[in-house]
Amino acid sequence: MLTDDDSDQSAGLRERVGELCHRSGVLRVLQGVRAWVRRDVRILAYHRVLTLADGHEFDFDLDLVSASAEDFRAQMRLLKQRFRPMRLGDVVAAMAEGRPLPADAVVVTFDDGYDDNYREAYPILCESGVPATFFVSTGYIDSGRPYDYDWVVHMILGAQLERVVMPALGLDVPMPASRIARRRLAGRVLSGIKALDGPAQTSLMTELETDWGMSRGGLHPDCRPMSWEQLREMHAAGFEIGSHGVHHRMLAKLSQAELEFELGASKATLERELGAPATLISYPVGGRTAFDDRVIRAAGAAGYDAGCSYICGTNPVATARRYGLYRLPVERTMGLGWFAAMLTLPEYMSYPTSNHVTDSVRDACSP
Repeated sequence: MLTDDDSDQSAGLRERVGELCHRSGVLRVLQGVRAWVRRDVRILAYHRVLTLADGHEFDFDLDLVSASAEDFRAQMRLLKQRFRPMRLGDVVAAMAEGRPLPADAVVVTFDDGYDDNYREAYPILCESGVPATFFVSTGYIDSGRPYDYDWVVHMILGAQLERVVMPALGLDVPMPASRIARRRLAGRVLSGIKALDGPAQTSLMTELETDWGMSRGGLHPDCRPMSWEQLREMHAAGFEIGSHGVHHRMLAKLSQAELEFELGASKATLERELGAPATLISYPVGGRTAFDDRVIRAAGAAGYDAGCSYICGTNPVATARRYGLYRLPVERTMGLGWFAAMLTLPEYMSYPTSNHVTDSVRDACSP
């Protein structure tokens, strides 16, 4: 298992190598060679596009910030110039029908449905001429309330407590004084929460809000979902809107009835609000504990044509794994050189994970 230091060193090496290869022009040669010997589809995974003056002062989960607006614009320009951006629905249809896809096909996806997807990412995508798919949790679009996991981070960053006591996680530790240490603790807590079953997750997060006096009573400008009006505008402009469940729950951890509700209700809501079939889903959290064969069968039965995981990798054009598509996460620490190198040689330059990865078991790209 990689330690934090191991991960930082690995990331630093990828950044340096990627920048060197990008500046030297060697990536163009390698891209051509790879396209000749291997045909696969790269699906990029983003969450948020935000320009932060000081990330340390940000009151929510920094790990969900994929890029600043400036970096995202540069990434989309590179994508348009050197690759073949495609709609996910078109890629899935080609896979299902056994049709060939162009070399260097790339798909851009977003998870969750934060409003910066509309404010920041959407104008840049329109400007760049790059299609994208936005997977949204319909319950949050309906309510406008902050997302559960993000609110946990917010509470830990701001709670006025001497100790953090969570018996369900076996946790009883002093509340750190520094924000950096609090962010580390928040990561530990989120990992613990995601290891629980579905009802236990919901119960613990509700208890924390009540016990700590930090209830999500209203909207928060830094953790706000998109509105249906915004999503209708994006959909009318040609962007795909897919399901990310109703309440962003880990589907494999739910009962069959709860699972079918998350799949069916989110699909029905999208179709009602957008007036078009909803055939694509991204599994919330997306690692091997978040979706399984039971979830895949239920997604197919609910009428979805494909499902995206959050497992690192690319997808062969001729794949039977349409309900467990791999993606490449884009992180805020990724410079343009590293981004270009990851697209060119994803097997070697994709973002390092905190979990051991083997040929037989691939863990989520991030917790």
